[in-house]
Amino acid sequence: MDVLYFAWVRERIGLPRERVKTSAGTVAELVEDLRARDARYAAAFADLASLRVALDQELASFDAPLAGVREVAFFPPMTGG
Repeated sequence: MDVLYFAWVRERIGLPRERVKTSAGTVAELVEDLRARDARYAAAFADLASLRVALDQELASFDAPLAGVREVAFFPPMTGG
């Protein structure tokens, strides 16, 4: 699946996107896999309360299943006017 990183998440990891092979069943399990990669990922995913996730361009929760998902995007909460 494609994993996309936006804003400070991208800055901490150093990549805008990557293709990831995982056996994770949920977003939370994917995050654990990513955190284990190295310190950049651990820093980016240190505080999940400050992150949002979208699966195939629809907002989701971290306990959402990944079955059939092609794209996961991580980004900070947005504000707007």
